[in-house]
Amino acid sequence: MRHNDRVKVALVAESFLPHSNGVTNSLLRVIDHLTARGDEAMVIAPESKGSEGPVRYGIASITRLPAMGWPGYRDVRVALSGVGKISRVLEEYEPDVVHLASPFTLGWTAVRAANELDLPCVAIYQTEIPSYADRYHMGWGEGILWNRVLNIHERADLTLAPSTYAMRQLEQLGVPRLRLWPRGVDAARFHPTKRSDDHRKAWAPHGEIVVGYVGRLAAEKRVEDLARLAAVPGISVVIVGEGPSHEKLRTMLPDAHFTGFLTGEDLAHAVASFDLFVHCGELETFCQTIQEALASGVPVVAPRRGGPIDLVDHGETGFLYTPGQLDEMVAYVTALVEDAEMRERFSAHARISVEGRTWEKVCDRLIDYYEEAAAIREDRPALPVETDKALKNLAWRPSEVASRTKPRKSGDNS
Repeated sequence: MRHNDRVKVALVAESFLPHSNGVTNSLLRVIDHLTARGDEAMVIAPESKGSEGPVRYGIASITRLPAMGWPGYRDVRVALSGVGKISRVLEEYEPDVVHLASPFTLGWTAVRAANELDLPCVAIYQTEIPSYADRYHMGWGEGILWNRVLNIHERADLTLAPSTYAMRQLEQLGVPRLRLWPRGVDAARFHPTKRSDDHRKAWAPHGEIVVGYVGRLAAEKRVEDLARLAAVPGISVVIVGEGPSHEKLRTMLPDAHFTGFLTGEDLAHAVASFDLFVHCGELETFCQTIQEALASGVPVVAPRRGGPIDLVDHGETGFLYTPGQLDEMVAYVTALVEDAEMRERFSAHARISVEGRTWEKVCDRLIDYYEEAAAIREDRPALPVETDKALKNLAWRPSEVASRTKPRKSGDNS
């Protein structure tokens, strides 16, 4: 694989169109880039609930696998195919590299299939799934899930992490061959000029300061923390997104404006119409919606953990608060609400901070990583396909596994 040669990529996704989320959106940008280069691609993804979904996107054909729904989260689909099925699909396609997008369930099967066929494999760490366990009242299982993450990424030839925080987290877990790969942003679509008078009239008829959130409405996003902003006078809270917590949040935030799910130009106009953006989720490996808010010239308030640490320049483009310290979050929001000059200054700095972060540059770097993975694969011994022995024994010693595999939290607030 040389940089100017055509590349044939198998993209394995835990979710894909018609579902739209951070993983799907990143994959679409990768496929767009491969299309522009004249490369070839296929997507392997779980079947969609109630819809067959598209059979192609750009140059990429889409292979759907039988799947079941995840209890309590209807949009999450878990593929049921084993290693043999994935191996046959890959063997027939003959890719130059296998790209695992936020691998966990299907990703565990696919990485073993790639190992069986001796194919270069790049794993994209994108979702901190193990830490979701506590938010869903299953904290006992966090160590088991971190062990699965380690199993997958040890077998991959390269693991790409989206932020410096995620890099440190995976290093502590013991994941080898790590590289930093952040996300691009469409700075033409997300732009301050997209500010909408119609949105402003609907959300802030009396000149209120619009405080917005964009993202999934789910427990791990901590959207309910926005209820603490009720004590801040002169604001209007706008929530963009859908998810299993929707009805609960409507009850907790009775005065907020809920737009539902938005995409494309509708989303761009909504974000540019915010005065500030607040994201309370503490488990973000990157947080693309923060980057889109910055591109729209909107200051950001977010926890000092995960991806926001790289994205928000504290005191210049927004504020980072100590995770869990909601009084601190409210104080930063209040300061921006009361100081129009500060908002204006932060807005200008926010836009400047993302200039040059194009998807073209980011995806060019991805091609380099594909090449590096191919070179690493040539030097690595073939890996066995059998299930990791440690995984078989997890049910007996969950506390021991948790202490061995769960990343340390000493740097959470750094």
